[in-house]
Amino acid sequence: MSVSGPRAVCLAIVARILVVAAMFGSTAAAAPPAAANLGQFLAGLAASDVVPGADRFGPVQPDPAVAPAYRGGTLVGYAYLNSQQVDAIGYSGKPIHIVVGLGLDGTIVGAKLVAHSEPIVLIGIPEKRVVAYLAHFVGYNPLRAAAEGRGPPQADIVSGATVTVLVMGDSVVRSAVRVARALHLGGAAAGAQAAARVIDPAAGTIADWPALLREGAVRHLRLTIGEVNKAFVDSGNKAAAARPEPGAAGEPFIDLYTALVSQPAIGRSLLGGDEYASVARMLAPGQQAILIAGDGVYSFKGSGYVRGGIFDRIELLQGAETIRFHDYLHRRVGDLVAAGAPTLKEIGVFVIPPGAEFDPAAPWRLQLLVQRPVGALDKAFVSFGLDYRLPERYTKTAPAPVAPAPATAPATAPSTGPTAAPAVAGATAQGATAAASPQAAAEFPAEPAEPLWVRIWRSKVAALATLGVMLAVLTLIFFFQDVLVARERLFDRVRLAYLVATLFWLGWVAQAQLSVVNVLTFANALRSGFEWSQFLVDPLIFVLWCSVAAALLFWGRGPFCGWLCPFGALQELSNRAARLLKVPQLKIPWAVHERLWPVKYIVFLGLFGVSLGSLAWAEWLAEVEPFKTAIVLHFVRQWWFVAFAFALLAAGLFVERFFCRYLCPLGAALAIPGRMRMFDWLKRYRECGNPCMRCFNECPVEAIHPEGHINPNECISCLHCQVLYRHDYKCPVRVQRRLKREKRAAMAATALARAGSGSATAGPTV
Repeated sequence: MSVSGPRAVCLAIVARILVVAAMFGSTAAAAPPAAANLGQFLAGLAASDVVPGADRFGPVQPDPAVAPAYRGGTLVGYAYLNSQQVDAIGYSGKPIHIVVGLGLDGTIVGAKLVAHSEPIVLIGIPEKRVVAYLAHFVGYNPLRAAAEGRGPPQADIVSGATVTVLVMGDSVVRSAVRVARALHLGGAAAGAQAAARVIDPAAGTIADWPALLREGAVRHLRLTIGEVNKAFVDSGNKAAAARPEPGAAGEPFIDLYTALVSQPAIGRSLLGGDEYASVARMLAPGQQAILIAGDGVYSFKGSGYVRGGIFDRIELLQGAETIRFHDYLHRRVGDLVAAGAPTLKEIGVFVIPPGAEFDPAAPWRLQLLVQRPVGALDKAFVSFGLDYRLPERYTKTAPAPVAPAPATAPATAPSTGPTAAPAVAGATAQGATAAASPQAAAEFPAEPAEPLWVRIWRSKVAALATLGVMLAVLTLIFFFQDVLVARERLFDRVRLAYLVATLFWLGWVAQAQLSVVNVLTFANALRSGFEWSQFLVDPLIFVLWCSVAAALLFWGRGPFCGWLCPFGALQELSNRAARLLKVPQLKIPWAVHERLWPVKYIVFLGLFGVSLGSLAWAEWLAEVEPFKTAIVLHFVRQWWFVAFAFALLAAGLFVERFFCRYLCPLGAALAIPGRMRMFDWLKRYRECGNPCMRCFNECPVEAIHPEGHINPNECISCLHCQVLYRHDYKCPVRVQRRLKREKRAAMAATALARAGSGSATAGPTV
């Protein structure tokens, strides 16, 4: 059947949509700049949006990067970008950009969320809830609060965006401290005060568990179910109080322990020599690490860090500093080796992030955030603190600071108007950090920090090894497919097991779901300045894309779409269940089916066109993929996203892989370069399509044309046609060959029987 007419029409439509989408994208809202720049963001803000009462901004100063805010000719405050001062990496792995206003006394007077790539906030959570969260920090003076022994405001956390809002709040407070010190606002020193004492690495000996507890080298917090239930009642949240933890009031909820294991004697006592040496290799000079261990019904790790890379149930507080831990700064520990130590369910070593102002010899607090569901998407939170102070015998008097070389010229801020800005003491955020850690300056030489992506890869060794095994197994399946497909039952079990592993481990646990957004981001990076480090920060996604690129040359898009896509696996497994339940399967008429194929290409080209003008808009529109809802967020999202995902899965119960066939923009994106594959591994007979139509009728995604040839753009390499190709009872060609073999064997057996019978009746001659 000739389809040149419809195809020509489809191509014309695609071309028109691409042009219109590109024009639309060019006028859409701009995506966040690749390199965050305060001046770019201030251009779109009124001065009063950030510093109340101000009517203009002065020129941006370089060190630190701040813009003075004026009312007439009077300086009334400063504005700066949080992501230029501290780490503000959120759930998405990209910075969250907030313009913060500071008063002349160091008080936070404004905070404006200006750009982000957070998937939950961008799509699933109304942005006004996040703005309301930021409002809690307006009016807070972190240096004054630290001097008075108060921590940051206890704002209500936005349910469903815990990681995002915690990062936002922390980055606002920490950056305010650094900028206030650098500008001497409110009389703040340019750096943290030098510690009176520092860690003594030679102090202490190997000790047992009771001794470590007695002297305070290990601190313990025990919470019972009754105490936690009472805390939720006292919080005033009636919905949370109405859902108490099950169990008796005296039963343990969590036993939480912490210790500073970067002190060698404490570290070796708890971890043993080999494990302590491994931890020490993770630390840069002067960097510290703490041990956190827990037991009970509540996990201090939770599951959020698996998705977002940030532990959202624990934080370390010291003065005005709030420190959170990423998964690449975490090392699992099997057991504590100290004599008498209990067996604990969760043990981990957490490295203090580079750049954090942390004095290991000063008191600090480990804060535990306890979550409780109060609805389908909402949670309530209460916090508990575990105070820690390193015993004095593990410290020593701090060495006298080395006097700095005299400056050749004072570092002053440029004049920005009738009233000049105060002089800047030349202390950047990095300088403040160095001042806060005299031990690092006195005992260790300065070394460049290890790149972030290197630490992330090191923390993902186990996951990478598992993924490597999966890819190796899949490669063997394809290279030895002739042997495997000849054994139908074995092949079906292997495929079923692989799909289950893809859905549960690769998708729901490892969160390694590729998306068309990855393709758009890559294309955008090629246009705006490509950097490998942007793509190396997610090791599993990077390795998967490398494997997909290699597979495209051999087999096309099939290995990913048919075997490694978690949402594709979910569709196929749900359809299998539907078949077992006798759900009727619909066969789309070929004429309709063939004309629905181009839809996914139109969707992809439309997204690509929009991304040329605005990657942010393209990310919004990429919600046509249900991957984020079904795989990344485990269906915990606003109802319309969940309904859309379930609607696609419901369609897949009647039409196998409905989304893959007609709507998937990622499949379309992979099919285009997949045309360059070098080999054709799928075998066909001359009789395929004429007269035999079995493969055409049974192909799960109808990728086989009525005349018998396979469309590589649509094939997902499920190998079902190859099972039929070698099946002696289903493939007519094989059936004919089997019957001929059986006929010849029967004739030979008959002849042999007759010959034997004749020789038996003939008696011996006399």
